[in-house]
Amino acid sequence: MTSPHDRVVLARLGAAHGIRGEIRLKSFTGEPADVADYGPLDAPDGRSFTIAAIRPVGDDMFVVRLDGVRDRNAAEALNGVELSIPRDRLPAPDEDDFYHADLIGLAAVSTAGEALGTVVAVYNHGAGDLIEIAPAAGETILVPFTREVVPTVDIPGRRLVVSPLPESATDEGDPD
Repeated sequence: MTSPHDRVVLARLGAAHGIRGEIRLKSFTGEPADVADYGPLDAPDGRSFTIAAIRPVGDDMFVVRLDGVRDRNAAEALNGVELSIPRDRLPAPDEDDFYHADLIGLAAVSTAGEALGTVVAVYNHGAGDLIEIAPAAGETILVPFTREVVPTVDIPGRRLVVSPLPESATDEGDPD
C-alpha cells in the first residue's frame, strides 16, 4: 500500500471549458507549463490522465484537453480532482528546496523547542510561500516560509523550527 508521502500532487482540475471536454487546470509545478511534461497524471481513484493539449490562461492556470475526456459532462465530473505522480518520478530537490508534500505533516516548534503544531498546508498566492500550522487547540497560524522565519527544516526528523514565534500564536484573544 502506498502512503500519501509516496505521491506528489502536481495539479488540480477545475471547471469545464467549452463543450468538447476541455477543462481548466491549476499547475503546482515550479515551471507551471511543465506539468504536461510529467507524463500520465493520476487521480486519487486510480484513473490516469495524459495531457493531450495545453494552453495558458494565466501564470499557473491552463485550459487542457485530456486523453479520453471528450465532452463537457466528462470534464465537469473532474472538477476539483487533484492529479499526482509517484514521488520517484521527480528529481531530488536541491539543498534548501522542498516539495510542499514534504512539509505537510511536519511538527512545527519554536526556537525554544515549544510545540506550535503541525504543518497542514503550504500556500503561494504570488508573494512567496506561506505555511499553515495547526496547533493542538485553537486557530491555525500562517507564517512566511522564509529562511528568516523558518531557519531549520529537518525532513528526516519530521520537524521545522519557526522563529520568531508568530504574533498570532502568542495572542491571547485580546481584541487590542
